Amino acid sequence: MTRDTSADRPALFHIYRAATALLAPFAFRKVAGKLAEHGVSPERQRERLGYASLPRPASTTADGTHKPLVWFHGASVGESLAALSLIDKLLPRLPQAEFLLTSGTASSADMMAKRLPDRCRHQFAPLDASGPVRRFLSHWKPDAALFVESELWPVTLDAAKREGCKLALVNARLSAKSIERWKSKPAVAAFVMQQFDVLLSQNPEMGESLIELGASAERVHPSGNLKAGSAPLPVDRAALEAVRTALGRRRVWIASSTHRGEEQAVIAAHKALLETDPSLCLLLAPRHPERADEVADLIRKAGLTFAQRSKGEALTSDIQIYLADTLGEVGTWYALSPIVFLGGSLAPIGGHNPFEVAQAGSAVLTGPGYSNFAETFPPLIAAGGAVEVQDGQSLAAAVQTWLSDCSALDQARDAARSVVLSQAAALDGVVDLLIETLNLQGPAPSRPRR
Repeated sequence: MTRDTSADRPALFHIYRAATALLAPFAFRKVAGKLAEHGVSPERQRERLGYASLPRPASTTADGTHKPLVWFHGASVGESLAALSLIDKLLPRLPQAEFLLTSGTASSADMMAKRLPDRCRHQFAPLDASGPVRRFLSHWKPDAALFVESELWPVTLDAAKREGCKLALVNARLSAKSIERWKSKPAVAAFVMQQFDVLLSQNPEMGESLIELGASAERVHPSGNLKAGSAPLPVDRAALEAVRTALGRRRVWIASSTHRGEEQAVIAAHKALLETDPSLCLLLAPRHPERADEVADLIRKAGLTFAQRSKGEALTSDIQIYLADTLGEVGTWYALSPIVFLGGSLAPIGGHNPFEVAQAGSAVLTGPGYSNFAETFPPLIAAGGAVEVQDGQSLAAAVQTWLSDCSALDQARDAARSVVLSQAAALDGVVDLLIETLNLQGPAPSRPRR
């Protein structure tokens, strides 16, 4: 039943809702253009306007049992993977439930197409404007909605709540800048936070920030990082063996998800390492493959040889850096080497997902800027599963230590895996809390007749 709470909405919310309704056609033109650049069909682009491209699953079984539809929303790949970790745990617990996962990027849609389990489908999220949101909710009619990390869309949350949808914020993580922006609009911040029936923060500090923004303290629970429970990244065995064959007896280390301003340090580190092991190979995978030409220029200026994967260039014995400028293959590269430097940490980005590295059996190197995983890296570093470096020189030293001491490397790999397993095990309690708070209890599993 629709619940009208218009009197509870702050004036700034009404202004925002009116503005987004007016700007929706222009916003759609922009986001549709980005999707089109990645080959997304016009029909699927219109999902951003709330027009579904898939039918809603039946709301009841043949015997009349209710089948809840649980909606997860994450911005892009990382958030969608966090959502999948929860969906994978909910599937066996809720045998009658169906799942909908929405996101906003073509890359997340591509990944979900490969990794979605049974009873789950993907759509692009509606723009946060009255028309798209109304069409979306009218079609899908979700029983519960779980928003991942920092997805705080006022119009969507308000409309879903008015339709009787139970709401959760999971894996909550807001940047310091975002928190300050919300604090500057306290009435709207409190209104948004109060829409949620439960809020799961990545760490206690974030939980306190949510309460300061207006969330009810009894609804806020620290949960750890849901990405700890994500399934391991897929590995292309044929591609993996092809690269291994090309390398032969050469050793290799990985620099993954690097950003502008980091490749210089990585290349300098590799150049130093080549003085000790001239046959050593670096596989360099920039976070954004469209920067490949820029990265290639940096390698040339450093006087090193390289092959570019997107161009099909061969990884021959004289190649010092293999530039892996492709999408969707990072799981394959993590399986290639037990030493992985994670980018986004020497530059002020916030770091990237160490769970995927540890799940692949590798040890982790990171810069100091891992604020997006502030609850994960400290215990990982304390256990010895990760090492923090400051620049190219310390990165080279850390890689050299592990290359020259197999026992130390094996201990680091085991420690990384152990930390991730312990954090993943803690997610079972999170699932129990969500099922209870969002009223998702399914019928007891049927027992075989005697």
